[in-house]
Amino acid sequence: MQAFLKGPSSISTKPPAAKEKGAAGAAGSSGEGKRPKPIPWVEKYRPKNVDEVAFQDEVVAVLKKSLEGADLPNLLFYGPPGTGKTSTILAAARELYGPELFRQRVLELNASDERGIQVIREKVKAFAQLTASGSRSDGKVCPPFKIVILDEADSMTSAAQAALRRTMEKESKTTRFCLICNYISRIIEPLTSRCSKFRFKPLSDKIQQQRLLDVAEKEHVKITSEVVSYLVKVSEGDLRKAITFLQSATRLMGGKEITEEIVTEIAGVVPKEKTDELLSVCQSGSFEKLETLAKNLINEGYAVAQLVNQLHDTVVESEDYNDKQKSVIAEKLAEVDKCLADGADEYLQLMSLCTLVMQQLTQN
Repeated sequence: MQAFLKGPSSISTKPPAAKEKGAAGAAGSSGEGKRPKPIPWVEKYRPKNVDEVAFQDEVVAVLKKSLEGADLPNLLFYGPPGTGKTSTILAAARELYGPELFRQRVLELNASDERGIQVIREKVKAFAQLTASGSRSDGKVCPPFKIVILDEADSMTSAAQAALRRTMEKESKTTRFCLICNYISRIIEPLTSRCSKFRFKPLSDKIQQQRLLDVAEKEHVKITSEVVSYLVKVSEGDLRKAITFLQSATRLMGGKEITEEIVTEIAGVVPKEKTDELLSVCQSGSFEKLETLAKNLINEGYAVAQLVNQLHDTVVESEDYNDKQKSVIAEKLAEVDKCLADGADEYLQLMSLCTLVMQQLTQN
């Protein structure tokens, strides 16, 4: 009994230690064999610092100055989707604070988070009131303020935006705000006057092509420069969309070369032959043929909203129609687009559009 109570001195502890060592070895070997987690290419190639941001020279110049030690104003970034608004401010924040302080100093609220007046009054206000030191663990200079990023700010209610005004002013010593939106007209005037506004331009075709070719080279994707140009055209200045299409096409082809047909298929674009066929049927004046073709287009799963966009480009650029015809058709395209956005029936809207086009084309 006494021997049992004296346990630690009398009982050997070697076997468990050996066991632990074996377990650690097993864990190590399994860790080494682990494959890296697959990350979407959009996240994988997101700019890590301000220098990597493409095409937005004015914004990058201002942020670089602030990174050198100058003060950062409240910012308002606006522009089309996929032009680098969120990426820019996140890259700047990472450079300012480093990986350690980034989580403590940056509060990011997206449209997916609740951002009503209550959240602004409680969560944002509480975060803004915290003081911040001006030093980092690696010894670099760090600004003594925090950053609140309000992404998709145009989807915030007017009441929530109004609640921000006072917080922005009162906490200016300890906090900077960065509002990000697609439409600046939806941000209330008192907020826009408190921020430095920066418009993010749609990326030029050349910049997009360069980025896509870089991604394709790093991921060993077989793609020609002509197909990359077509991919850029399809994505309409949205680099995020273009990279996503490239990744989808790569997965679909499984290592084979990507062609224009595959990009058309993935992007949901209506092939040019289909739009040309639709216009030639309208020119023929046969309502029965038009009805059959419209049904086929719907049954094949083509989005009428996409078809409307493509028909607009075709009609406006074409020399086969006079100015009056173009204006009447363009007005009808706008009406149909609005109806589709409101949830109208696709087939009826397509027939309504095509009958007007037929009427315009058969008059001459």
